[in-house]
Amino acid sequence: MTDALELDALWEDFHRAVNMTSQELAAWLRVSEAAESAEPLPEHAGEPTGQHVLAILQKRRTDLTDDDIDVMYEVVDTVTADADIENEPRAEDSVRRQRLMSVGHDPLRR
Repeated sequence: MTDALELDALWEDFHRAVNMTSQELAAWLRVSEAAESAEPLPEHAGEPTGQHVLAILQKRRTDLTDDDIDVMYEVVDTVTADADIENEPRAEDSVRRQRLMSVGHDPLRR
């Protein structure tokens, strides 16, 4: 498990990277799955990572599991790597935006 200082930093980094609320993310995951042929139940909509991010947003820091911490690192790395590639997001870059929104980050939000 991660030590307390590292976990504090990860918690802050994760919540800075995930700039959508749990309600916004849940709604996005439902919308992003709506185009599929067999629509899943609303609480199961979206990619597994997006669902895991949603679950983390609903937890307290003290309730995090090792799997939660792994997903938090993954999301922070994904958002950070994307920000390094392109500093100025474009509205027309919808595939990129959809991918990031599926993990709770809207690149058009400042």
